[in-house]
Amino acid sequence: MVHIIDANELPHSETAHRFEGDLYDDAGVSFFLINAPPGGGPSLHTHPYEEVFVIQDGQVTFTVDGSTIEAKAGQIVVVPAGVPHKYVNSGAGRSRHIDIHTSGRMSTEWLEE
Repeated sequence: MVHIIDANELPHSETAHRFEGDLYDDAGVSFFLINAPPGGGPSLHTHPYEEVFVIQDGQVTFTVDGSTIEAKAGQIVVVPAGVPHKYVNSGAGRSRHIDIHTSGRMSTEWLEE
């Protein structure tokens, strides 16, 4: 079955819309549509699968396994499965990116509060 989903129909917060593939005929992918203010981002965590970040607008600073990575609009960051990571919008304006979880169901282990 084909699904057409309006992003505003997805569960969301002020900064993110959440799509989990297992809710849509077991689609094998999940993702967040992020629109974060300066300074916004999650704390250190891991996933048992790869996470792919597609930066659409702004600048995002990642911490991946202790290393700092600067990414900007037009770049893609791939974090391997099991690797601790976090990010923050390090630009002056909002950052927009798609955070793709290579699994139909999201699974996150939070490492810091």
